[in-house]
Amino acid sequence: MTAVAAKGGAWGWGHWLWLAPCLMFGALLAGSAIGETTIAPQTIVKVLANRLTGAHYAVDRIDAGIIWNYRLSRSVMAGCCGAGLALAGVVLQALLRNPLADPYLMGISAGASTGAVLVAVAGWGAGAVTLSSGAMVGAVGAFILVTLLAGAAGGSAGRGSTMQASGTIILAGIAGSSLFNALTAFIIARSASAEQARGLMFWLMGNLSGVRWDDTRLAVPTALIGLLVCLWYRRALDAFTFGADSAASLGIAVRRVRGILIASVALVTAVMVSRVGAIGFVGLVVPHAVRMLVGSHHARLVPISALAGALFLIAADIVSRIIVEGQVLPIGVITSLIGAPCFALILLRGAHAK
Repeated sequence: MTAVAAKGGAWGWGHWLWLAPCLMFGALLAGSAIGETTIAPQTIVKVLANRLTGAHYAVDRIDAGIIWNYRLSRSVMAGCCGAGLALAGVVLQALLRNPLADPYLMGISAGASTGAVLVAVAGWGAGAVTLSSGAMVGAVGAFILVTLLAGAAGGSAGRGSTMQASGTIILAGIAGSSLFNALTAFIIARSASAEQARGLMFWLMGNLSGVRWDDTRLAVPTALIGLLVCLWYRRALDAFTFGADSAASLGIAVRRVRGILIASVALVTAVMVSRVGAIGFVGLVVPHAVRMLVGSHHARLVPISALAGALFLIAADIVSRIIVEGQVLPIGVITSLIGAPCFALILLRGAHAK
């Protein structure tokens, strides 16, 4: 029986090894084909062949420009953001033992937005600090603030149940998110021109319209680093789901591992937010959906969540381009329309489980 199970597990991993690239290629193909005007898949393949292999297929120059310079780059960026934010949700839910934890609800995305706006508009760092570095500082600061606030609230209320602690963390995250969103709005109102303010407010809702290949050169390695870190510490994440004490009893260096994982979450969130703005609910919805399919074992949950997050955000980007004729909506609008009902369902399930 063990041999059969091992064989089945090995087949399953082999299955995913070839299926994942096929799914990603199909999603990128759809993201490049569907939009204000539909482009045939064979045209996209010819453009890719011309660009990547030096082939000389005859392709309309306008179609080639739309595919390579606009749709494909934003689809790649959407995939990186979806994978990174889904991984951040997986890590936060394991470390905090909270099914509602994700970078958006925990205020990490809002903190990253504040840091990025400080650099871009207020001139923080005097040109020596990059947009991603500013977002990183803001993300880490937001997480520290939310953690301290949740700890203070928990300490003043005495030791409570796991559900009460979970609620405290979420309330602290909402408070932190509101604070950093207010700071961001204040900075924009005080320092940005009218034209900058319009662009920034659209960007803060999640905007892929201005994404080009230069943005993906940072996003792709960041998403891959986040995936590799999570896979390396997959057993530690399994242990953290039972609490820090359980993890320590298994020989895990709790402080060091927790610090590395939190730094990875902050890095991934900061890079993605600095490029496309705050996109909500990906880290909440995707891990829950994947967990229902493959269980809570992080050896499976981590890679499949990354794949599902990439596919989800590419699909959301396609919807944002076609749902309103002649207009491209911020992608954060689409993810919130999907994520808010899912958030409500999770809350209801938690209430019925009490």
